[in-house]
Amino acid sequence: MNASDQTHRGPPFRAEHIGSLLRPAELKAAYRARAEGKIGAAELDGIVDRCIVDAIRLQEEAGMAAITDGEFRRGSWFLGFVGAVEGLATKPALFEFSGEHGAWDCAYAHGRVKRTGAIAVDEFKFVRAHTKRTPKVTIPTPSAVLFYRGEHAADRRVYPRLEALYGDLVEVYRGELRALASAGCTYVQLDEVPLAMLCDPAVRAQAKARGDDPAALIRLYVDLINAAVGDRPKGMTVGLHLCRGNYKGQWMAAGGYAPVAEELFGRAAVDAFFLEYDSERAGDFAPLAAMPRDKTVVLGLVSTKTPATPSADDLVRRVEAAARIVPLERLAVSPQCGFASSVGGNPVTLADERKKLGLIADVAHRIWG
Repeated sequence: MNASDQTHRGPPFRAEHIGSLLRPAELKAAYRARAEGKIGAAELDGIVDRCIVDAIRLQEEAGMAAITDGEFRRGSWFLGFVGAVEGLATKPALFEFSGEHGAWDCAYAHGRVKRTGAIAVDEFKFVRAHTKRTPKVTIPTPSAVLFYRGEHAADRRVYPRLEALYGDLVEVYRGELRALASAGCTYVQLDEVPLAMLCDPAVRAQAKARGDDPAALIRLYVDLINAAVGDRPKGMTVGLHLCRGNYKGQWMAAGGYAPVAEELFGRAAVDAFFLEYDSERAGDFAPLAAMPRDKTVVLGLVSTKTPATPSADDLVRRVEAAARIVPLERLAVSPQCGFASSVGGNPVTLADERKKLGLIADVAHRIWG
């Protein structure tokens, strides 16, 4: 399928993917060699650039109209943001993944948070220089800095009141969106995990146990998204991807969208919602009844966590079921998440990745033409 076959006005396009792609062996080896001092920075940069160009071609050949750099310049979906923003570092998260890969390090504000340079602008420029299709930039939401450590999200000597951190974070996003627009970017995806986690009764209970009000957190995180994107430049489409955790095929939460639907779908000032719907952990389509009429819903129907791939007929039936709640003209399809939210990637192969992306493009063509 050629991307020009996607008749949806997009972005978002009828066939989408979330952003991260499996890192090729050559890229992983190059990063290891650089860390061990075996190659220089220039050699590493050349390998990274070449691998990203290959990833762009993979997306084009699969039929994607929105193109990312696979997040190949980042250690994980959020570490690029942490490394680019002054005042951020990492500390152990208070939430863990299922399975054997439980503990992980999350963002932490050790100093005053400010944008002192580009976060994703250079990533965008490189993609734009190597494709005629629409580059998509992915950035974590403000809650990625706030939720996983609760009141310990920042050095309280720097931020005695976390409200000051909220304001500083918002300014980081506003500055980056202005810079992206100045560079020509028209499509940004914000990756949101905590709001999806707060659909899980166990996570809400854990939040309450540490002294948080889950309903207040939901309102706060929607407010911060709105403040971050509220004055985005004209012509920029913003999508919000909801994720329950994606690390080596594992997750952090389960539960349908009902606990956040009214607040999130009803108030978030974004153009599209990318929603995980690849397993029973995501619940049913009923919460989509809260979706406003001016929003697009991208159904994440294909799992990136396992090699198993549904049939095209199965996907068509699921889209038809969702269309009983949200009109077909406001729907699109995608994987439920990225293929490699961290360098290690999910337990799927490059062949699996190609197959899944191609399936999504084919199903979109079959449904929408």
